[in-house]
Amino acid sequence: MLARLARLFSRPSTAPVWVEPAALQRWLAGEGAPVIVDVRGPDEFAGPLGHIDGARNIPLAELPARASELAAERRPLVMVCLTDKRSSQAAAELVAAGLRNVAVLRGGMKDWRATIG
Repeated sequence: MLARLARLFSRPSTAPVWVEPAALQRWLAGEGAPVIVDVRGPDEFAGPLGHIDGARNIPLAELPARASELAAERRPLVMVCLTDKRSSQAAAELVAAGLRNVAVLRGGMKDWRATIG
């Protein structure tokens, strides 16, 4: 699985990669774990669905101002929101700004909680 993700990220792309919750869970447990960026508001981040351990909360409106901070990580980024609407928008904005190795968690926190718990 990790090799498959590495191959996806090694291809030049103008579109973000989509990652399933179970694949992300395995990726987080291995070497080269990505930076998880949760683009929900702070109230949602701390709300009933919670957030993925270690995730950074950068609300969608703040993302453009913090793109250089994320680029400096030099690690893959996985964008997360409630479903995957805002996170796919965030990923598209980052890719358009020149960042690479950007993924979207398919189904967002709803699918993460349904799959992972």
